[in-house]
Amino acid sequence: MKGLKADGTPIRVMAEDDSPVIRKPIRKALEPEGFAVVGEAGNGKEAVALFQALRPDVITMDITMPVMDGLEAATAIKQANPAQPIIMLSAMGDAELVADARRRGITHFSTKPFKPQEMVENVLAVLGS
Repeated sequence: MKGLKADGTPIRVMAEDDSPVIRKPIRKALEPEGFAVVGEAGNGKEAVALFQALRPDVITMDITMPVMDGLEAATAIKQANPAQPIIMLSAMGDAELVADARRRGITHFSTKPFKPQEMVENVLAVLGS
């Protein structure tokens, strides 16, 4: 299975998006491949708190959200753990947002909607697998 670490345990993923309609396909793409979706957050503030509690291997993070946007949340998470792998999700192809995210230490991006195999490949890529 693609979603397992070398020791046989699942790669732990946290899905963050204000839309459950997006979080559900993330879970449906990853869990059949052996990944464990260990938490879901609906806004950036929830994502930061959940990250601190769960310490996932990878975070998928929407850019545009209420309360705290994904860029602010990613910055807070990267301050706590600069090595934390984060995949930014966006329905927008906004080069300015991508450039801002890169300045904040984000190196992996995925455009919504995504195909299940793309999500699997993105999670593996951000981990260097």
